[in-house]
Amino acid sequence: MRGLHTPNLPEKIVDAIAKVVGDPPVALHEPHFSCKESDYLEECLTSTFVSSVGSYVDRFEAELANYTGAKYAIALVNGTSALHISLKLADVGLGDEVLIPALTFIATANAVSYCGAIPILIDADPKTLGVDPAALREYLNENSVIRDKHCINKLTGNHIKAIIPMHTFGHPVKMDELISVASDYHLTIIEDAAESLGSYYCGKHTGTFGLLGTLSFNGNKTITTGGGGAILTNNKNLAKRAKHLTTTAKLPHRWEYIHDEVGYNYRMPNINAALGCAQLEQVDKFIKNKRNLYSKYQSAFANLNGVSIFSEPEDCMSNYWLQTLILTNEDKILRDEILSLTNNKGYMTRPVWSLLHKLEPYKNCQHMELSVAESLSSRLINLPSNV
Repeated sequence: MRGLHTPNLPEKIVDAIAKVVGDPPVALHEPHFSCKESDYLEECLTSTFVSSVGSYVDRFEAELANYTGAKYAIALVNGTSALHISLKLADVGLGDEVLIPALTFIATANAVSYCGAIPILIDADPKTLGVDPAALREYLNENSVIRDKHCINKLTGNHIKAIIPMHTFGHPVKMDELISVASDYHLTIIEDAAESLGSYYCGKHTGTFGLLGTLSFNGNKTITTGGGGAILTNNKNLAKRAKHLTTTAKLPHRWEYIHDEVGYNYRMPNINAALGCAQLEQVDKFIKNKRNLYSKYQSAFANLNGVSIFSEPEDCMSNYWLQTLILTNEDKILRDEILSLTNNKGYMTRPVWSLLHKLEPYKNCQHMELSVAESLSSRLINLPSNV
């Protein structure tokens, strides 16, 4: 009967999780160090090159570019700094507007704000959890006008310059459709691929579709450098400028300190890159294990009414960074009870992020109608995703 939630659903969810991951306590996600991490770190320490100059930085960048298929990778201190610099490289500045998903981690919006630019929040696609290209096209058709190959916001008169699609929990956005929208409205694409290392859309790695893409290697990501991120690009000039800007804009010289513009101390230290090299050697194993974990969850929840496990979108291969439970509309009233019970039992679960327009810094942002994002935010729960 509609309107009635599934009996004993929180307890049934705990039982299903236990069948997959075993006895508690079980974290949401933890890094795994089981290969050459100690060897590479010891070698780095012995060399004394532990800061932003060292062979492991160059090696990590080269191996990361090779793995993703990008021509260039620039290793930085975190994913947020990668987004910040990518926006600057795309000439996003004071008063410009940038389209971003309402359903994303706050770093996406913060990077826009660092540039003095203004976020516009857009709705989600229930099939990807990311940007909905069809809804975006409709919104831009009604709320913007093209002047001299610039997308102008009818309400503010500002230039809508870029869009940042975010591949939520590792699941790729519909990039072909989004590229079409961006082309028609003269928008630069900067991909927030922080969560999607090892994810592919139509056989192409996420983060390599736009002018620039960004990755994160925080401690909770598929691979980690402790703290770290990267910019991906196929543009040689942008890659060179990214390295310059993120090394305090210092001109090469044997002893002089000459800086030709305002720069940023964003380069990844060699000791972090050493960790990343060892982790990247294991990335295929990590992703295989995560995909197997998805299959186990899918089986454990297959006969449980009121919930489903989110599956990778069509034509995609997801890294399944975080396994995601979706409650039905009837059962979303149980979300907080489920979160409380699972965590009390020792199984770490988390809700999705608060939507950006519900956070103090971004509550006044212009946004489209956000019915899908609102619905998803009330029904999504991340399950323990350790492998």
